[in-house]
Amino acid sequence: MKIVLSVLFAFCMLCAKAQDINLLLKEAASLEKQLKEPEALDKYKLVTKADANNITALVKCAELNAAIGARQTDKNAKITYYNTAQSCAQQAIATAPDNADANYAMALVAAKMTEVSTENKTVVEYVRKAKLYVDKALAINPSHAKANYTIGKWHFEMVNLSWVKKAAVKTLYGGLPKGDIDSAIIYMEKCRSLDQYFVSNTLDLAKAYQYNHQPAKAIEFFEECVKISKELDDDEESGFLINATLYLARL
Repeated sequence: MKIVLSVLFAFCMLCAKAQDINLLLKEAASLEKQLKEPEALDKYKLVTKADANNITALVKCAELNAAIGARQTDKNAKITYYNTAQSCAQQAIATAPDNADANYAMALVAAKMTEVSTENKTVVEYVRKAKLYVDKALAINPSHAKANYTIGKWHFEMVNLSWVKKAAVKTLYGGLPKGDIDSAIIYMEKCRSLDQYFVSNTLDLAKAYQYNHQPAKAIEFFEECVKISKELDDDEESGFLINATLYLARL
């Protein structure tokens, strides 16, 4: 009888824990929709404390740390957020190596780390990892919106890679697949078809069209970026709004 009661108690505890986690995930998702990223991040952190291998929470922690870190003006603060994002992504990929979201998170973090790495060798390794993980994410789920954006931006940044970094790539790896502006546009357009309110993609798509000497398309998407930012009506989107407005002024 005692054994039966112990099993029932353990089962009830597991059910209660699962309900608590589901509630936290719903609250975090709601905060994200309201663009309250720090608050959403706190909720996702609580999920990881209750379940260290929760893929959804780990990926979201990686994504939100990367997003908040990108807005930091202090380099040390930026690095701290990016390092935390990297730890979360690594935990996610270790838990579920064949999960599209986990691979996307690793690609996202690798791309962000290129912004704060100072050695060419380290930068090139992160560039290689970003391509490796995003390719796997898309192989698992070709309709992953943010993975399509990530590979599109990878192509765009490879096109604009400095000659010093290109030389480092050639020396270390004999070269990487070349960035292609048409591929960048194709992938970002696919991301837009999957998630039209992903403002980062819209802004970079406009920049890609501008680079490709298609000013009409560039203006169209810069204006769309301004429109989306105004619709979101949040201080955290003001950077996108200002950026897009400045680009429009130069055209």
